[in-house]
Amino acid sequence: MSNPHKGRTGLDRIAHAAGYSWSGLRTAFRAESAFRQEAGLAAVMLPAAFWLGRDWMQVALLAGSVILVLIVELLNSGIEAVVDRVSFELHDLSKRAKDYGSAAVMLSLLLAAGIWLAAITQRLTELPR
Repeated sequence: MSNPHKGRTGLDRIAHAAGYSWSGLRTAFRAESAFRQEAGLAAVMLPAAFWLGRDWMQVALLAGSVILVLIVELLNSGIEAVVDRVSFELHDLSKRAKDYGSAAVMLSLLLAAGIWLAAITQRLTELPR
């Protein structure tokens, strides 16, 4: 049996994929408080990356670390949705899947915090030119 959604090609496929992506972002923003909080921080931190970064590589690293947190949060929310879709019953494998997703979010947050702290420290300790 073939998947009716797999027959799309070209611009039709791109348009549908963009619609699904936009729907996912809207749903995550409405349904996930953690995503809303992280998106709010991203709205402040992404412009700040252009002020704090000294060159395109630093800006990319600062902005990329913020975007990575949002990506990992979306993946974690997807894992949680699938686990809840299967069953609300408490099960060791369900707990493990959700804990792994949560740990991934924590690691992405720690990575972003480390990158931003290093950049801020560098900026504050630079001698004026």
